[in-house]
Amino acid sequence: MREIIFDTETTGFDPKNGDRMVEIGCIEMVNRVMTGRTYHAYFNPERSMPAEAEAVHGLSEAFLADKPLFSECAQAFLDFIEDSPMVAHNAGFDFNFINAELKLCGLPEVSRDRMVDTVALAKVRHPGAKLSLDALCTRYGIDRSHRTKHGALLDSELLAQVYVELRGGRQIGLELVAENTEIVTEIKVFTKKDRIYRQARPHAPTEEERVAHAEFLKSVDTPLWGE
Repeated sequence: MREIIFDTETTGFDPKNGDRMVEIGCIEMVNRVMTGRTYHAYFNPERSMPAEAEAVHGLSEAFLADKPLFSECAQAFLDFIEDSPMVAHNAGFDFNFINAELKLCGLPEVSRDRMVDTVALAKVRHPGAKLSLDALCTRYGIDRSHRTKHGALLDSELLAQVYVELRGGRQIGLELVAENTEIVTEIKVFTKKDRIYRQARPHAPTEEERVAHAEFLKSVDTPLWGE
C-alpha cells in the first residue's frame, strides 16, 4: 500500500484571504515503511511574508524571491503523489492550500477522499490528550531535537514515524515478509496407535493399613465428621 506523508508551510492560515503556499515536503511510504523517495520544493508566493509566519518556519521574502512559482512545479508534484492516499497533520489545512494553488494553475484539485488526517486518528487513539506533532513525538519517544523551526520535509519525516505508531506500531513490517517470502509450513500427520490393554492395578488397602487408619482416627480430637 503506497501512501504519501506530507506537510506544507504557508504565508498564513487561509488561501481565501490571499495566503499562499511557500514550501511542501512529501515522503513516500509503502506498507508504512519509508522508501527513501521524497518530493520537496520551495515556492515564490508572489506576495509579502508576514513576520508571524516567518517566525514559525523561518522562510523570508529574500530567501523565496528566486524560488520557482508553484505553477512551474505543479506537474512534478502531481507526478510524485500519483493517486495515493495523502496523510497530513490537520490535513484539511494542507489540502486547502494545495487545491487553491492547483486551482490558480487551472489544474484539477486533489480529491479529499484521499485525505488521511493524523489529528483525527490521534483523537480516537488518545482522547483528551495533546494532539500537536510535538506532543505526539514525545508520547511515542520520537527524537525531534533537530527541529528548531517548522519545515515541511522535516515535519513530514517526524509525522511518518508518528503515523506508523497511530496505526498500531512497527509490527506492520511483518507484512512485508509475508508478502515477499515463500513460507513453507511443515505439516505433521498424527496416526492413532493401538494400545496394549492392561488390567487395573489393585488399589484396596491391606488389613494392616485398615488397622493403622482406624487407630489414627481415634487420635483426632472432636472430628468434623462426628458432628
